[in-house]
Amino acid sequence: MPTLTLTQDAAADELLSRDPLALLLGMLLDQQFPMERAFAAPRLLADRLGVDRLTAAELADADPDELTRVFQGPPALHRYPGSMAGRAQAVCRLVVERYDGRAENLWADVPDGATLLRRVGELPGFGAQKARIFVALLGKQYGVTPPGWREAAGPYGEEGSRRSVADITGPESLAEVRRFKLEQKQAARSAG
Repeated sequence: MPTLTLTQDAAADELLSRDPLALLLGMLLDQQFPMERAFAAPRLLADRLGVDRLTAAELADADPDELTRVFQGPPALHRYPGSMAGRAQAVCRLVVERYDGRAENLWADVPDGATLLRRVGELPGFGAQKARIFVALLGKQYGVTPPGWREAAGPYGEEGSRRSVADITGPESLAEVRRFKLEQKQAARSAG
């Protein structure tokens, strides 16, 4: 089992380390929302549901209005709790339909990085960039390293990079990733 330190919160990181669905949902929520809070949200979701481990089948079958209320909190699990509750449910439904309800089956039998990237990219809410970042996170920290995973992850798969959540291994690397993201935003503003 990997030991992740994405949130800097021991309970949240422990769940991410042992529950592939929690990791997948954390990545889904990492959008227009602070990284640590996005990846801590699965722990909060599990606590609110009174479970030790999230299950795709239960989330897929949940009443959408009730799931939205759970996402709304307080505190909210995301800046947009309603739409993200719907996306989380859609991801869980796909995991149930294609991967026997087990998030780890998404990557368990992939022959190569290109297949992994394609599968991740088919998830609701996972665009090209998010899919590459998740492939990098799986490869760098979760032990999912099919041939060609670094190439599939693009620059996020580069050894020693500090571009994304895939590179966070503690407070120091979190600060480095934040600096990189800030520099990218500033460069984009200057170019625009």
